[in-house]
Amino acid sequence: MDKISIAGLVMGLVAIVGGQVLEGGHVSSLVQPTAFLIVIGGTLGAVMLQSPLPIFVEGMKMGRWVFFPPDTKPQGLIRQIVNWSQIARKEGLLALESQIGALRDPFARKGLQLLVDGAEPERLKEVMEVEIGSFEARMKLSARIWESAGGYAPTIGILGAVMGLIHVMENLSDPSKLGAGIAVAFVATIYGVGSANLIFLPIAKKLLANIARLVAVREMYLDGLVGIANGDNPRVIESRLQGYLT
Repeated sequence: MDKISIAGLVMGLVAIVGGQVLEGGHVSSLVQPTAFLIVIGGTLGAVMLQSPLPIFVEGMKMGRWVFFPPDTKPQGLIRQIVNWSQIARKEGLLALESQIGALRDPFARKGLQLLVDGAEPERLKEVMEVEIGSFEARMKLSARIWESAGGYAPTIGILGAVMGLIHVMENLSDPSKLGAGIAVAFVATIYGVGSANLIFLPIAKKLLANIARLVAVREMYLDGLVGIANGDNPRVIESRLQGYLT
């Protein structure tokens, strides 16, 4: 669990609500279901409109990475690659074929299979770099739905504010209805700007950081396979891979 994400979210919300209370306001004045529906519903609709269904679904699923980031276990991967290197030096590349079935990641299986099949190091690198590039592009496209939400939310909030003011203008003759309209107008703006800068945009940045880490691990894995294909000493391979972690 990413504790700093939880702490950051809680701190941001407490700062806003606490400021409202310190100014003599009431927390209940920030709770406006109508404004929430306008901002969140409108933002969700805009993001859905711009995104293909698979990208939207994958991006929503990636949201959990903010609190539960993917565990890449790079040290374990380095030990595995060094072990493969030792096996290959002693028994040859074909001895690694028995290791393929234990790999769950399709990327890892494909790389090791190419290595066992005797692919030249340059060809192996070329093929797998295409895989890495495709993976990175797809992941970034999915993560950016949160960035898009951060762009739409403030504008939808302004739209909610205008709608609230229209409601006020329509009921100038009835003072009892003016308060509700003005409340929706201002709170909609708070929801739009607040959700964008406290939730959507930070989530997008955190997801992009996690994606960069996943890509780095894949590049490290590829570097290790190329080292094995070149017949590098296991200690040299381990030292080079450790450099990715610094």
